Amino acid sequence: MRLYLFAALSALVLFSSFTLKKNDDSIIVYPKIQTEVNRDSIIEYAKKYLGTRYKYASNNPKNGFDCSGFVSYVFGHYGITLPRSSSGYKNLGKALKPEDFKVGDVLVFYGYKDRTVVGHLGIICEANGMQSKFIHASSGKAQQVTITALDTEHYTKRFYKCIDVLDK
Repeated sequence: MRLYLFAALSALVLFSSFTLKKNDDSIIVYPKIQTEVNRDSIIEYAKKYLGTRYKYASNNPKNGFDCSGFVSYVFGHYGITLPRSSSGYKNLGKALKPEDFKVGDVLVFYGYKDRTVVGHLGIICEANGMQSKFIHASSGKAQQVTITALDTEHYTKRFYKCIDVLDK
């Protein structure tokens, strides 16, 4: 009996002396919040990052976001995997008519220099057709996560499509 107690106590002391390695900051863990995603909750979550600086090729709020990093990070929080690069959206989903735009839909834009390449993304936060507003990580003047009107000339002439990534 004493031998079993000694063995158990020894094992407890031995295993309690080990510590777990901390997560690497470059690995993003997306906690799953709920199984059914509410469109308004996506925008509420996205707005927590308003003012987060723009950083090319980043999807980490500590370092900053680029446009696709921001979109993938926000939807990833809800367990929805989307392309990490804006080019991955060119053939993704079915283009919606402006009257069918909804909060939480993803806006896809051509690059400002090349109208054959997808170059920017955003998430609709106020749906009103081509007068909608969207939240995005801007590499322009703002250099941060911001809300912009779709009907500004800069974005209207670059608009490629709007897709619903939530409806299956």
